[in-house]
This record gives sequence, C-alpha cells and structure tokens, in this order.
Amino acid sequence: MNYEDMLEEAFKKIVKRDFQSRFQIPQIEAEVQPNRIIIKNFKKIAEYLRRDEKHIARYLLKNTASSGEISGEYLVINKKIKVEVVQKKLEDYIKLFVICKVCGQPDTRLIKEGRTYMINCDACGARYAIKE
Repeated sequence: MNYEDMLEEAFKKIVKRDFQSRFQIPQIEAEVQPNRIIIKNFKKIAEYLRRDEKHIARYLLKNTASSGEISGEYLVINKKIKVEVVQKKLEDYIKLFVICKVCGQPDTRLIKEGRTYMINCDACGARYAIKE
C-alpha cells in the first residue's frame, strides 16, 4: 500500500463532528422602552460566552453608538434600538471574540496582553491577536 492509499484510508476513518450544533448563539431577551432597551438576560449571555460582561457591554454600546450601563443582571442601552439590531451586534461580537478563526470552535479564551487582546483556542491550540 502506497502513501496515497494509506492517506485516503485514514481520511475515510476520520469521524467528522458537528461542533456548531452544540454551540447556540444566545438570543437576547429584551424589554423595549420609549428611550432605551433593557437586555434582561445579559449576565447569562456573558456566562455562556465565557467573556467579561464589561467587554461585551463596551462592544455593544460602541457599535450601537449609544451610552448605557450594566445594572445587576441587565444591560441598559440608553437609545431606542430594535432588538434585531442588538442581536446582530452580539452575533458580530461572537464571530470576532468567541469563535476561533482557525478551527471555528467556540472553545476560546480572551486574554488581554498590554493593549492587545489575544484569542487562545483550547480546541486547536491557535493563538492570535484581535483588532478591536
């Protein structure tokens, strides 16, 4: 058996796992008020993503061009915004700061080194800098 045949046989034996099915993008539960939106499950989202609440809040506020604050388990955004817009911004955050660009897995850690954020992937071992 030559190298190509052995390689072909090895590829047939590899079990393909669908990691995307175990990771679900969290859906925002929000209360829209006349001049603001309150994300009720913000703390649960941060825990699920294994990211600092302040980092997620800063990203969402910056990308919705609004002010706001973390109040207990809620994030209060002081601007009238559609829930779909905030959900899209959260999905953008996940693509940038949670999902590994090398293997596509959500098993990453966000580490700040000086002024730079680094992603360390526990699944494939990749390590790379993120531009915020």
